[in-house]
Amino acid sequence: MNYKIAVIPGDGIGPEIVREARKVLDAAAVKYGFTLEYTELLMGGASIDANGVPLTDETIETAKASDAVLMGSIGGDAKTSPWYRLEPSLRPEAGLLKLRKSLNLFANLRPAYLYEELKAACPLRDEIIGDGFDMLIMRELTGGLYFGARSTVEEDGVKKATDTLVYSEHEIRRIAVKGFDIARKRRKKVCSVDKANVLDSSRLWRSVVEEVAKEYPDVELSHMLVDNCAMQLVKDPGQFDVILTENMFGDILSDEASMVTGSIGMLSSASLNETKFGLYEPSHGSAPDIAGMDLANPIATILSAAMMLRYSLDLDEAADAIEAAVKQVLKDGYRTADIMSDGCTRVGCAEMGSLIRERIQ
Repeated sequence: MNYKIAVIPGDGIGPEIVREARKVLDAAAVKYGFTLEYTELLMGGASIDANGVPLTDETIETAKASDAVLMGSIGGDAKTSPWYRLEPSLRPEAGLLKLRKSLNLFANLRPAYLYEELKAACPLRDEIIGDGFDMLIMRELTGGLYFGARSTVEEDGVKKATDTLVYSEHEIRRIAVKGFDIARKRRKKVCSVDKANVLDSSRLWRSVVEEVAKEYPDVELSHMLVDNCAMQLVKDPGQFDVILTENMFGDILSDEASMVTGSIGMLSSASLNETKFGLYEPSHGSAPDIAGMDLANPIATILSAAMMLRYSLDLDEAADAIEAAVKQVLKDGYRTADIMSDGCTRVGCAEMGSLIRERIQ
């Protein structure tokens, strides 16, 4: 089976980490009998330099015609890069926002997994960590407070700002379906996070999620208020499998979960639409200060590529192999600079990719 993959190397360390992800993907393709047809596209600062805009219509159309998009990192140094002297709509990150909107990517997936070999980097006590944790935060990405009507006015000499939190039944239902579908690929547990004791939007959220849950009798559903969830993430992270939540809550909780793992350089992410199509990228930034120095950690991008195989292409066996190869490399004591610890062997970006590829082959 052949799959068309749009590849956006991006800026900073993006080309380096994407190169290593492709190296690993190609090894998995040979072993498991599928082929990947790559088309490289420009976005962000690279597109500004070449085309004068962060995202072209041609890039959007090529992405739409693909089975999935694999991306590195977008942007540069906001203090020194000429890209950030442009108006906001022409800056690198505007390209990413436009691409997400154009592709209708409403479901954001942020796994947070604690590797046994990296427990020392976790800020939580050993008795809290226990046997580790493996959760996925499913965040609604295109609705809620960030996209509602807003205004700032002055009344009787006093400024007043208003932001509107709006969700429709349709928006909630489609993200809930994604959450339950993905829970079926994991441990079959969904914790829906809201603020139903205060907000009408959360009461609607809870009601619709409960309706969707009836279609998934094999998946366990629980509810948790967002403030309690924030506490539970640092009190007992191992209790969570899939956390399903709205845009702002997911923004905050996913960042909290990422720091509990100890290193953002290990964190993958995906954004999906109503089909199996998705955009896969690392959670970290473009790190322009180390670009081209072979210092970047490619593991987050490699794990994002594994997510692409699992969620967009239904190649679970190949995805499992990549994830197992990452674990084995860490078990064998290899580390990039950001996760280096005593007694381990330090390697660069390219060697880390090669080591993971070798364990798949």
